[in-house]
Amino acid sequence: ICKQLASNGVFVVLTARDVNRGNEAIERLASIGIFNVAFHPLDVVDGASASSLADFVKARFGKLDILIDERAIKAQFALQVNNAGITGATYMKEDIVLTEDMIRGPKAKSMKEFFKETYESAEKCLRTNYYGIKQLLLFYLFFNNRTCQKLSTSPLALYIPDENIKEELNDIDSLAEEKVDSLVARFLKDMKENAVETGGWPILLSAYIVSKVALNAYTRVMATKYPGIAINAVHPGYIKTDLSHNIGSPVEEGARGPVTVALMPKDGPSGVFFN
Repeated sequence: ICKQLASNGVFVVLTARDVNRGNEAIERLASIGIFNVAFHPLDVVDGASASSLADFVKARFGKLDILIDERAIKAQFALQVNNAGITGATYMKEDIVLTEDMIRGPKAKSMKEFFKETYESAEKCLRTNYYGIKQLLLFYLFFNNRTCQKLSTSPLALYIPDENIKEELNDIDSLAEEKVDSLVARFLKDMKENAVETGGWPILLSAYIVSKVALNAYTRVMATKYPGIAINAVHPGYIKTDLSHNIGSPVEEGARGPVTVALMPKDGPSGVFFN
């Protein structure tokens, strides 16, 4: 994403929790002739870290035109946040490649023995993948007028077994930030009480799926709340990375969708899911 945005004339600030990996990414980009990218460390769950990034952006650029965590519009400056987040689960067997029927079909229960999910790991997952991104959006809104915000997420509501939960999430007219937060809190409560299955939540990769579903719902809420900003969700597809055991489409193809949405005109759609 950084490479493609920079190739379109956007100055990009790449962020990562790991300083060494962030600097390595900058060096790799420089080695192929891309120099309009800078690095700044960021831990989305650390308020001081987000504040430090805000100070850096304000001092060096004075404004923020695109926020990708993924969030954006056509402009001259962008901030790239690694939103892979964390899965909230420990893989007990490293070579597992999950398919849809393994996660939400009859095979899900038999697959559970290969994953360890605890309340602590679930709480950390939600803190990073949901609450951390919410904090970044506040940082983004602090900066700008009519930019576009894009969240790179997945259409995972279909993995939620409980129809009532699905209905709550799909009721756009009554959907509010408080309702989304309440659903997340309910999931964590059920996780703590070992009541995930009876509560109607997915039994495999529970926290990860709930975090992404909540983020999609939050995207809708914010699109309604801030009509002057294009706020959309983008699913980049199943991409070949370490997390997918190097199975899937090339990363260049995965980046194409988010970058295309990021560079849409300012009067583009909002509250839309791009797949």
